[in-house]
Amino acid sequence: MTSTANPRTAAEALVDQLVAEGVRDVFCVPGESYLAVLDAFHDRDLAVTVCRQEGGAAMMAEAVGKITGRPGICFVTRGPGATNAAPGIHIAQQDSSPLILFVGQVGRGMRERDAFQEVDYRAMYGGMAKWVAEIGEAERVPEYVSRAFRVATGGRPGPVVLALPQDLLTERIGAGTVPPLPPVETTPSAADISALAAMLAGAHRPIAILGGSRWSAAACAAFGAFAEKFALPVATSYRRAHLFDALHPCCAGDLGIAPNPALVARIADADLVLLVGGRLSETPSQGYTLLDVPVPRQALVHVHPDDEELGKVYRPRLAIHATPHAFSLALAALDPPDDPARREETAAAHAAYLAFGETPTPVPGALDLGEIVVWLRDHLPADAIVTNGAGNYATWIHRFYRFRRFGTQAAPVSGSMGYGVPAAVALKKLYPDRTVVAFSGDGDFLMNGQEFATAVQYGLPIVVVVCDNGIYGTIRMHQERAYPGRVSATTLRNPDFAALARAFGGFGATVARTAEFPAAFAEARASGLPSILHLKIDPEAITPTTTLAKIRETALAARRPGAMPPEHGR
Repeated sequence: MTSTANPRTAAEALVDQLVAEGVRDVFCVPGESYLAVLDAFHDRDLAVTVCRQEGGAAMMAEAVGKITGRPGICFVTRGPGATNAAPGIHIAQQDSSPLILFVGQVGRGMRERDAFQEVDYRAMYGGMAKWVAEIGEAERVPEYVSRAFRVATGGRPGPVVLALPQDLLTERIGAGTVPPLPPVETTPSAADISALAAMLAGAHRPIAILGGSRWSAAACAAFGAFAEKFALPVATSYRRAHLFDALHPCCAGDLGIAPNPALVARIADADLVLLVGGRLSETPSQGYTLLDVPVPRQALVHVHPDDEELGKVYRPRLAIHATPHAFSLALAALDPPDDPARREETAAAHAAYLAFGETPTPVPGALDLGEIVVWLRDHLPADAIVTNGAGNYATWIHRFYRFRRFGTQAAPVSGSMGYGVPAAVALKKLYPDRTVVAFSGDGDFLMNGQEFATAVQYGLPIVVVVCDNGIYGTIRMHQERAYPGRVSATTLRNPDFAALARAFGGFGATVARTAEFPAAFAEARASGLPSILHLKIDPEAITPTTTLAKIRETALAARRPGAMPPEHGR
């Protein structure tokens, strides 16, 4: 780090370091604790997006990190601003997304007095973030910011939190900007690749599972070429479907909530599992049942950019410390075994995937969400970005939509509600020429739906599909299973979401029947405005395959004297 002959304020040095690191977009809710940074933004080449709530701002930054692999940047004020931003930090941690949160802090002379809005951020964020620090010396601001980028992007990516004492930001410093350092791409050794080749040659029922972060379009293409050459069936982990083209002849589907039973059986019966980039945590592992813990019955090859994840839950037969990008590019040197039976098995796996998500089963009500997802699948461009939060409505996306390209899916692996709208706002700002569609449940939308105002303010014509069934659907489903007929705290009375869109200055339309959706979607796109399509869904249509009534009846029947134990499954 070199000194400069023209001293800057620490706030100016901070923003200059962001620019040097390649940052072009910043998401924030303003606060008096970092006014000096807001002033420094005024004269720098940065696009500042002013959000309506810190949770939405943090989720926008996380979505940028998730899709680009470079840290999303968020600024919030002390105390309430920091606590509001916590959901975005948790998402970044669970989803392995690089994010840097800058939080205003009370002046250094007031610390440890429980001053106005004072929070100990190390204690608050210590269990969620990769690194939490409070900058105590103004001269070290560039050093801290530079280190934050390295920590957020290195190994298993994740969130970093830096607290900024208010008085520190206005001090003038001579410290210069630190030159940027690209993330280190840990590469597999020749011995690793040779061992993998031998294991693949000896396997009869292998399967690959792709997950995690630190992927790229080039890595996805390289792995696709490798899978085709080796006739290797490929599944994707929960909400990572964009890592492998759904129409690739080796695509076997995605693991998550209510996956294809044929895929689950195929993994259980595999003699070799190649897990690349992911952790195979609770949801994709179906409650840690697909692979035995700690020693899987299948031969496991685990490839991960963070050596601490290798052997953390599953003891692999072969552990490869490498990023998915470097590992995928290294596979081109391998020669495939001659195994016609494997090609037949891979073709069968792909056929089973296509059949599972081809045609929705009819559901109660005049509007069939499955048919609408299929229509979007057939009409959205291949580079369209689809975002969503959490809720049972998302199971229709997972089953019937087909992601074709890297960087087209943004959804929280953490299962956080309220994510779809802010993620769509951020990604439309990042990619203004691409179609961006956000799916939200009714309860889901109203957790961060105020960020629709941000879309209107910045002229970002996203399309938000609100799936309104008047309940917290996922919780009602579990409630009926565990306490059939005893409804408590899961019913919602909702506004007119289409009217809400118009009140914000956007386009809004209500869709009550499946056949009305194509025209409403076309009208939304033609409006050139941020849009909300309010889908009226029968609450009985709780999943693509069952109803609330059937769940309740099954649960009640299981409680009757002499009843057989119910079958388990999603």
